[in-house]
Amino acid sequence: MAYKVILPAAGRGKRMGAGINKLLLDLNSVPVLIHTLLIFESDEECEGMILVVNPDEQAEMKGLLDEYKIRKPIAFAKGGAERQQSVYNGLKKAGDSRLILVHDAARPFITIGLIRKLCEAAVRDGAAVLAVPVKDTVKKVSGNHVAETIERSSLWAVQTPQAFRISVLHEAHERAERDGFLGTDDASLVERLHHPVAVVQGDYNNIKLTTREDLVFAEAILKQRGSQDN
Repeated sequence: MAYKVILPAAGRGKRMGAGINKLLLDLNSVPVLIHTLLIFESDEECEGMILVVNPDEQAEMKGLLDEYKIRKPIAFAKGGAERQQSVYNGLKKAGDSRLILVHDAARPFITIGLIRKLCEAAVRDGAAVLAVPVKDTVKKVSGNHVAETIERSSLWAVQTPQAFRISVLHEAHERAERDGFLGTDDASLVERLHHPVAVVQGDYNNIKLTTREDLVFAEAILKQRGSQDN
């Protein structure tokens, strides 16, 4: 099932402490951004990508697209003050695509198999997210003390991509903007419509690169995948 994907790529990545956009950092000698784009480049169901960027970095990113021969149609949108605004700016560039994905550009280990399952769920239910069961014990903390231990059997950590019928995501963003509501992810905006959001089990390797330590994990994942391919 055909889709387009919005990739917010305008963040500064302060927690990475690199002094540049973390998507431009090399991972096994290839920029993080390119690792992510090549997944969608190789998916025949992907009709195009929408990169939401800082205008000051757009020329550099266009240069990387040429260098690594990214040939899928790519539109650029301007990054907003918040991620939600960035996604909404990207959504306005999506055209008439019926299915839209939103994916953290700093998650370079998503697989086409998971994208397929996610899209199937979104076509069926209108909205779907990837998530994995929480493995750690979770505690609610007040000040410096434990207030309670949360029952974790129903707790899932949500990942991206998240997939939506484009009409559903448009309505969710329009209402959030009208109400001045800032959500934690796009699914939270859809939930405000009382629209069902399906959960598709993701992969613990589908990590978001946020800190320097994440780069170490990412190198390990690449090494593991390389050994499996041999």
